[in-house]
Amino acid sequence: MYRSHTCGELRSSDIGRAVTLAGWVQKVRNLGAMTFIDLRDRYGITQIVVEEHSPEQTRAVAARLGREYVLQAKGRVIERSSKNPKMPTGDIEVAADELTVLNEAQTPPFTIEENSDGGDDLRMKYRYLDLRRPPLQRNLALRHRMAHAVRTFLDKEGFLEIETPYLVGSTPEGARDFVVPSRMNPNQFYALPQSPQTLKQLLMVAGYDRYFQIVRCFRDEDLRADRQPEFTQIDCEMSFVEQEDILEVFERWAKYMFHEILGIDFTEPFRRMPWIEAMERFGSDKPDLRFGMELHDVTDLAHGHSFSVFDDAEYIAGFAATGCAGYTRKQIDALTDYVKRPQVGAKGLVWIRLDEQGNIKSSIDKFFTPDELKVIADRVEAHAGDLVLLICGKKFKVLTQLCALRLHVAEALGLRDPKKFAPLWVVDFPMFEWDDETQRFYAMHHPFTSPKPEDIPFMESDPGRVRANAYDFVCNGTEIGGGSIRIHDAQLQALIFKVLGFTPERAQEQFGFLMNAFKFGAPPHGGLAFGFDRLCSLFGGSDSIRDFIAFPKNNACRDVMLDAPSALDQSQLDELYLSLVKPE
Repeated sequence: MYRSHTCGELRSSDIGRAVTLAGWVQKVRNLGAMTFIDLRDRYGITQIVVEEHSPEQTRAVAARLGREYVLQAKGRVIERSSKNPKMPTGDIEVAADELTVLNEAQTPPFTIEENSDGGDDLRMKYRYLDLRRPPLQRNLALRHRMAHAVRTFLDKEGFLEIETPYLVGSTPEGARDFVVPSRMNPNQFYALPQSPQTLKQLLMVAGYDRYFQIVRCFRDEDLRADRQPEFTQIDCEMSFVEQEDILEVFERWAKYMFHEILGIDFTEPFRRMPWIEAMERFGSDKPDLRFGMELHDVTDLAHGHSFSVFDDAEYIAGFAATGCAGYTRKQIDALTDYVKRPQVGAKGLVWIRLDEQGNIKSSIDKFFTPDELKVIADRVEAHAGDLVLLICGKKFKVLTQLCALRLHVAEALGLRDPKKFAPLWVVDFPMFEWDDETQRFYAMHHPFTSPKPEDIPFMESDPGRVRANAYDFVCNGTEIGGGSIRIHDAQLQALIFKVLGFTPERAQEQFGFLMNAFKFGAPPHGGLAFGFDRLCSLFGGSDSIRDFIAFPKNNACRDVMLDAPSALDQSQLDELYLSLVKPE
């Protein structure tokens, strides 16, 4: 038996007990007559004491210990003379009778502590060491608890967990596929699924009316803090349901998760917000409702004052930055520089300051009287002490630019409290979005989303007007999940493919299996998928999903620990009938 207890288990009630512990050496403090060893496992840390009267062999082992040695300690639990209230085991220590080095260790490249001195690249290279740190252990334990809670709830609701394949056919719509060459079928390729979308719809056709799986998905796209090339979804589908049925089940699921994991109870129904309202009030289809500073259209008030920047603009909007009237010119210039960054894309920023005495000062007071500026300030619900920030240009570009600025200001003001949660449903999305570059419509969600029945007559004459039976679950400015009622009629599906520019032949080639299945009696169905990694980071109070994935990739989509991706031997390429072309 390597251990009788874990390193986080012993308490005062165990004093006098003979115990055996095993773990990693966190720290050694040699005080001459006594040596103290902090022994760590994923459950906690226990202090081991080697005293002057301890066996000679035990003292010899203690003298040569280094950080991260794997150690077994046998001894008695005694009361600690100098207690540590910051440690759960801080009232006791183990007086060692016997120490056994189970494995020596080189000095690690960074400290295995709560706050490490290792940079991101170094910790990613030695991820197996980083995973020994308590923050990562807590994160993965949280992920486990959440996965267990998901399965518990959905099982009680009658959902079946059914696995779907990872080697599927490529569907170029949407993000890029990761493709896998087939040795047994020369010059042909599988794709890794971006989601099990068509497969779960086929399960509905097959009669499995409540399906879910916690499933890996793959997308070959540029990365950022909340994206990985492989990620995990809570994937769900239901038959014989309308939108309200799905929202009812998964709103209860969300409340269950908040209660079980965080001890937070939501008693009121979650807010429902149409997509266009979310865009016009918050500049985003995933609005952060933890604070105010809503956007307001001031186009009618700003036009006609001989200020060409405004007069030539299609749309002018802004918000009141709460309590920011005291910003210096340097701080305002920093905000202007922020919105001019390529990631935001605005050409400039106009401001109106309302000081505590009611005086108004503005960057455009050459063109507007104080009364005219006050009317604009009132429109954006500004009060004394606020700073009004305005941007102009094309409507939806202005809205997204203001959203970025709103979140930037809120972050600086400390308004984005990670321990505060503001969930909502965003509904009534546009069915299609137009792409200027390719001069065609694309499905805003995916081509299997059902349109609102009342909008179907506009499908060919005015596709931009058509709304989808789609919905997103949003919390704290992050899209946690989304879904839709699906198309279950083959003729309507064919019409959608036509609007999206698919020829009947191409639609049949890529999705014929689904369209053919619909001919054999497809039930009305719909579902949604939640980003499990994002949900874990939300509940864990982090901005990055990497902290909740055991072995993530870096921003270059590389696994620096495994040094992947890597080159193949020529023999492997020959087996796959592949030849390589050097990039330019």
